[in-house]
Amino acid sequence: MPVTFPKIRVGEPVRHETLSVFPLFSESMSEVEYLLSDVALSGESVLVEEIDEGGSVPELLVENKGDLRVLFLEGEELVGAKQNRILNTSVLVAAHSKIRIPVSCVEQGRWDYKSKHFKSSGSHSPLKVRRALKESVAKSVKQDMGHVSDQHQVWNDIEMLHSEFAVESNTSAMSDVFDAYEDKIASYKEKLKYISDATGLAFAIGDKIVSMELFDKPSTCEKVWSRILSGVVFDALNVEETDQHTSVEDVEKLIGATDKMKWKQSEAVGEGEEYRAESKKGDQASALAFEETVLHESLVVAI
Repeated sequence: MPVTFPKIRVGEPVRHETLSVFPLFSESMSEVEYLLSDVALSGESVLVEEIDEGGSVPELLVENKGDLRVLFLEGEELVGAKQNRILNTSVLVAAHSKIRIPVSCVEQGRWDYKSKHFKSSGSHSPLKVRRALKESVAKSVKQDMGHVSDQHQVWNDIEMLHSEFAVESNTSAMSDVFDAYEDKIASYKEKLKYISDATGLAFAIGDKIVSMELFDKPSTCEKVWSRILSGVVFDALNVEETDQHTSVEDVEKLIGATDKMKWKQSEAVGEGEEYRAESKKGDQASALAFEETVLHESLVVAI
């Protein structure tokens, strides 16, 4: 395996309705300094905008004017400019640099300026969107085509999201679904709060594990915990209650299987090294490492 993952301890879950969240704890703590994208965007040390006046759907321009690296996470939503986008992969942007980042449109019905610069929506893609995103990007990377997604599939998944939750949107914006369910999302966030010292989290709906996220330090995990939870809520909302639940042992088995996947290194968009792996049943995993430290590892389980 080309990358070494830290040893993980799985904690007892917190549960609300059909959704369970398992805190993950790792012994190694990173000394890599960086800002998370939402913090950098709000402080304007980072600017994200269209690549030029005309814009390009699958790319955005990032300028990091600050003295610290900035970490963008796969699946996070950026809103504004000519249309809202989500990140196709996790990207570490060097201090005092400009780069283009790969994105997907999550607002099919708009192509006009709402603002010059993007801001963070504070939301993360639902798994139904992210699953297709991760699979298609992995395919593009394997074919040396960069981090390009299947944009039409992303649009189809967002259309299904609107239909499933009976949300009307003039611009087919993913963000309109989040706005419509703001109170419901808030109730999940209140019940499923960050667990102290956790560096990651695994999600299960009923008796099925659906995804995992691991970060290099507790402070990062704490800051993004609620944001990542916001997306998974939609995958749990319309699932019937069940007495069957995922156990700590089930999560431990999945972590062990993920570590044993055939990980392959691919070219990262920004700084660091990117690794990807796929299980025989189609689980999609990726990791972004820097200076031998895994900053973000994620797994989306196949349906």
